[in-house]
Amino acid sequence: MRLDQTQKRSSAPFSSAPENAEKQPIVIIVDDDPTVREALSELILSAGFQMACFASTRELLDDDALDSPGCLILDVRMPGASGLDLQHHLVENGNTKPIIFLTGHADIPMTVQAMKAGAVDFLTKPVRDQTLIDAVNAAIAVDAKRRAESAVMERNVERYRTLTPREHEVLYEVARGRVNKQIAFDLCISEVTVKLHRGNVMRKMEAASIGELIRAWESLPLQLRKAPRKPVP
Repeated sequence: MRLDQTQKRSSAPFSSAPENAEKQPIVIIVDDDPTVREALSELILSAGFQMACFASTRELLDDDALDSPGCLILDVRMPGASGLDLQHHLVENGNTKPIIFLTGHADIPMTVQAMKAGAVDFLTKPVRDQTLIDAVNAAIAVDAKRRAESAVMERNVERYRTLTPREHEVLYEVARGRVNKQIAFDLCISEVTVKLHRGNVMRKMEAASIGELIRAWESLPLQLRKAPRKPVP
């Protein structure tokens, strides 16, 4: 279905997602034009995606749809908060859900602003069905990658917090590429003790090799990768 077709549609929020579809990606459509919402929803459903429709950014923010995996298709100019306003709000609150902008009123500064803020695509109405579906597929792939990386980070943060202060120090030194002898000298402990701590670190971080341990370390937030604070003598 082409998005320039005219159809009647209620402005009430609508979702095609079944109750057991929590893990499935949902394409969230926000547009104040009911005919556009109708056309978009039919296209998204025909492509095999779950979807949810909203007539305004306020309706979306009052719902819990943003917690689901997937992506957003946003109109730029709407009564009240615009699509760009919503993008700014999400960025400020650390929500990295991918956004596709779809508008009939695009200009270069607006496009540049949206893309710099992380939009996956910026399309103008009317848009070819396949172009939009390709953008949705790309956005969902971006979201899946981000969620997988976030899950790995959260898992490794939980493991990192089980380490003792000394194990934190040893892990930091290992991540710097220091060998046992150098770590022992820097921390004023024996090499045997370093080996013991490093073994405990690898076990707690569930790393089968130094390479896995370094990758786990690099997945941690920057604030956790700072040099451990040295105890005051």
